[in-house]
Amino acid sequence: MTADQPLLGNLVPSNAAVEDFEQRLAPEGELYLRFCIPSGKEFALSATGIREVVSQSPGLITAIPNASYLLLGTMNLRGQVIWVADLGQFLGETTALTTERSEIPVIAIEEQETTIGLAVEDIIGMDWLDTNRLRMSSSVPDSMTSFVSGEWDLDAQSGPCLRLLDAAAILRSARWAA
Repeated sequence: MTADQPLLGNLVPSNAAVEDFEQRLAPEGELYLRFCIPSGKEFALSATGIREVVSQSPGLITAIPNASYLLLGTMNLRGQVIWVADLGQFLGETTALTTERSEIPVIAIEEQETTIGLAVEDIIGMDWLDTNRLRMSSSVPDSMTSFVSGEWDLDAQSGPCLRLLDAAAILRSARWAA
């Protein structure tokens, strides 16, 4: 090796190679939480409207007498008592959430100091979804139309679409008063 040659030789990547690598790693779209309700339908919520996701023991959700059938009860979320609702029932599904299990996934959504826990069947995970591929929902039941903002066709082979829920619309719903 001569004094004119760099110590690392050609191992230092070019700026174009670095930019290409960064573009491949950079997520496209926005971050969403994917989950399903007892009927098996899959939904998503924007990560920005979610306060926390917890797995709660059914014994720690306190049933409230004479409360709406939508509500499983209340729970303590870091010192704050919040309502926990069966999201599937809230959306008009007939299949109720099974509470006979060790833990129930609860998604705590929040807007302007109002927090509610949405109990779901299963948390699928976080995913970056391209908002440019979001389209108007085609066949949403009437009971869900106020709460579904759109849907993605993620994979033609996987069948059903992924529906995006509007957390603010859920929190402001008149269904809570029923």
